[in-house]
Amino acid sequence: MSTSVVAEDPPQARKREQRGWYWYDFANSGFQSTVITVFLGPYLTTLAENAAGGTGGFVGFLGFDFRPSAYFPAIVSISVVLQILIMPVAGALADHTGRKKELLALFAYLGAAATLGFYFVSGGAYALGGVLFIVANVAFGAAMVVYNSFLPQIAAPDERDAVSSRGWGFGYLGGFVLLAVNLYLYQSSGIDEGMAVRISLASAGLWWAVFTVIPLLRLRNRLPATPEATTRQAVGGSFRQLGRTIAGLRRYPRSLLFLLAYLIYNDGVQTVISFSATYADKELGLGKEVQITAILMVQFVAFGGALLLGWLASRLGTKRTVLTSLVLWTAVVAVAYFLEKGAEVQFYAIAFLIAIVLGGTQALSRSLYSLVIPAGREAEYFSLFEISDKGSALLGSFTLALALQLTDSYRLAILSLVIFFVAGFVLLALVNLPRAIREAGNEVPARI
Repeated sequence: MSTSVVAEDPPQARKREQRGWYWYDFANSGFQSTVITVFLGPYLTTLAENAAGGTGGFVGFLGFDFRPSAYFPAIVSISVVLQILIMPVAGALADHTGRKKELLALFAYLGAAATLGFYFVSGGAYALGGVLFIVANVAFGAAMVVYNSFLPQIAAPDERDAVSSRGWGFGYLGGFVLLAVNLYLYQSSGIDEGMAVRISLASAGLWWAVFTVIPLLRLRNRLPATPEATTRQAVGGSFRQLGRTIAGLRRYPRSLLFLLAYLIYNDGVQTVISFSATYADKELGLGKEVQITAILMVQFVAFGGALLLGWLASRLGTKRTVLTSLVLWTAVVAVAYFLEKGAEVQFYAIAFLIAIVLGGTQALSRSLYSLVIPAGREAEYFSLFEISDKGSALLGSFTLALALQLTDSYRLAILSLVIFFVAGFVLLALVNLPRAIREAGNEVPARI
């Protein structure tokens, strides 16, 4: 049976797998919200500063010397480069062996174990924290490749918008719950601040490990068309398949155009998210409490936003809904340029609008991409989707750095991101999605 054919599965069986699939978004969301967004960066920077004897010194890591302020961005960059190298191989291996559940478990629990290890990062152990983060983030990316590749197997074309949106929304809900608990722990006076951070970081690993059990119990493997006889043959076959994927992109020019459009507008999405706290601090003069409560609000509202855009897609069509969301993103970035210093209400309003379109833009893009890739090679092609996601962070950072270098203005820097949403809108509008879907050998949904 083709790995993308779901018509032979009874509807109740598909629903069971879909409900299990949602829980992995819920499981890994704590790593993004608690570890990456809030706690790890400031904590490791402080440890590096202490090890360097102050902000003017340097710390060593993997044979390089870094300023303490540059240490966390450096390990993030190292992890992204490794993700780009490993994710395509993980995706090809998943398709070639058909053992997606086992690979999801391997990467998820490797990442969860590394995240649990943050509990032991204290004192001068900044290097241990860097190694653990690199392992956890690479495992996170590889697991997402395998996880996303289940979508075409558990949902028919007409179901994917709703299924993808529910999963993404459920993930934001999970991130909100864990982050709220950890912020309460952090702000309570009965525990040392460093210990509170270590417990919060480790809790994301425990959360990841516990809730991953549910999708592993409910998802099932599909046999590949040509299963390999041995592990060695499977590994070798995965590399050959990866090479065919890269070479074969020329046969799917419209799918490639969609991937390029996604890379560009998702670049804008990721950069707005990562830059918002810095903009609030350096340009608007808003305190940490405002930033943290805004992050919590975004996590909660994005749950409903993903469901709302999924509902709109069922009425207006998926492509039209994504294009509409890009218009809203453009408006948000333009309005952010005019926010007044110290204007908390204005900042919360912008954060609310971001939350509405955040999850839906990404969820519906994942759904569309699942339609324009060939059956039986989902994990392989989703590795390219994840690479465009991770690689966009590098492009956005470069654009911000260039804007700040030339203008020394945070407002002009945030405004420069408009180009990503405008260019992404134009490229997506040019994609003939029905033809791209047919070229990939898939069924065109009734509403696209």
